[in-house]
Amino acid sequence: MVLVSGSGTNLQALLDAAADDAFGAAVVAVGADRDDIEGLARARRAAIPTFVTRVADHDTRVAWDAALAARIAEHKPDLVVSAGFMKILGPSVLDAWPVVNTHPALLPAFPGAHAVRDALAYGVRVTGCTVHLVDAGVDTGPVIAQEAVAVRDGDDEDALHERIKTVERRLLVEVVGRMAREGWHAEGRHVRFGRAEK
Repeated sequence: MVLVSGSGTNLQALLDAAADDAFGAAVVAVGADRDDIEGLARARRAAIPTFVTRVADHDTRVAWDAALAARIAEHKPDLVVSAGFMKILGPSVLDAWPVVNTHPALLPAFPGAHAVRDALAYGVRVTGCTVHLVDAGVDTGPVIAQEAVAVRDGDDEDALHERIKTVERRLLVEVVGRMAREGWHAEGRHVRFGRAEK
């Protein structure tokens, strides 16, 4: 199950990977928090079921989260991937499924919505991307995988972000595939591939 808010390039990377049976995972549905976005169009072109659960249609964020959880549950996913989904998920979703997210920085550095801008402003020479489990905080969940991206002289936010996105798509596909094929388990803040020993 993939959640999107925009163009859906991470979704497309997952759809492309899932076209190969060896990937080990399938996208069972795509949910969004707004209508008429390219991410939904990508899912429809791939004949994947879609739904939209808008915050504005609910009296509270708690009610929205519960409604979103109900829509997700209809598709019985094993894993939820937040692929550019620009809403903070609440306990109705987070207590029901593991949620994987990507972030365009090497967490815990530069959390939040302006990670690339913040990294440039700080003057770091290396940034990157993180694939992590989502928890109740903002970009505070356990790290699954990270990869560094060098900051080049003359980089602006767009140029650096594009290089990070290229790595992000590949890393997300790799992580989701391994989680599906090998299993995974969390031990505190450490996420390991493979089944937990009994």
